[in-house]
Amino acid sequence: MFAVYAQSFSSDNPLDGLVVGERPDPEPGEGWTTVRVKAASLNHHDLWSLRGVGLKDDALPMILGCDAAGVDADGNEVVVHAVINDPSWTGDQTLDPKRSLLSERHQGTFADQVVVPRANVVAKPASLSFEEAACLPTAWLTAYRMLFTRGGLRAGDTVLVQGAGGGVATAAITLARAAGLRVLATSRDEAKRSRAMEIGAHDVFESGARLPVKVDAVMETVGKATWGHSVRSLKPGGRIVVSGTTSGPDVDDAELTRIFFLQLSVVGSTMGTSDELASLVSLLDATSTRPLIDRTLPMEQAADGFAAMAEGDVFGKIVFTR
Repeated sequence: MFAVYAQSFSSDNPLDGLVVGERPDPEPGEGWTTVRVKAASLNHHDLWSLRGVGLKDDALPMILGCDAAGVDADGNEVVVHAVINDPSWTGDQTLDPKRSLLSERHQGTFADQVVVPRANVVAKPASLSFEEAACLPTAWLTAYRMLFTRGGLRAGDTVLVQGAGGGVATAAITLARAAGLRVLATSRDEAKRSRAMEIGAHDVFESGARLPVKVDAVMETVGKATWGHSVRSLKPGGRIVVSGTTSGPDVDDAELTRIFFLQLSVVGSTMGTSDELASLVSLLDATSTRPLIDRTLPMEQAADGFAAMAEGDVFGKIVFTR
């Protein structure tokens, strides 16, 4: 079958190990199903995989991709949940210490077909296109869990989204606005600040700028470059929800004095559960909220999408179609 896969690793030139070619058809095990992929979306996780982060040499060649929407073996239109759990695990799937994502231990979604546990498919409503649905399982699910499960936000609260432009950040802006939150966003890039307003931010600011109000929560995916600003932007008792560190994890000043004096909370958040994915899909179906797609490319042109992400030339999701 057709597939986009990692053949080797390079920290300096990750695209050197990317291959667009043929791989064997997958064979579903007991309790698994085959999904014929109609659309799949690109994540930073895929680029890191080409650098050898989270993926071992003995797993190569590995088909990349966590996100997909398509048609399962029974003919149902579905969205794929990318978290693969140990068969013995019960409860919140994100807390399983043996969990992995598609494209880490199991072949990923950038292919004609992908096999997943039957519990990992969620019904796709007719109101969502395959391209829109393919944006949801990683970035949008991460944003949903950050805002509502780990962040505990509700209508009327004020949230700051750092680093508008990335897939999680744009999802958080759109979902927060749809849920009735007051949304502030930051970016170093003026064009991205303008786009953030278009997709739902009430106000935007340059990165690090003093805000006119303190916020209930900050959605933090940037890390070192924005950490101090995130802490200083919170109301007493507020919380930072962290799901990534694109600028690096090591901060010069953790602002611990401010954190304990103002009784702030630092909350980690990773991906989301299949139930949360179903809730996210239902929210979009009910509200007509839609993912922001930066560009759609045929999967044969996957290298162009990877190059755009590597250069940072993205606002929203890059989607590959079959």
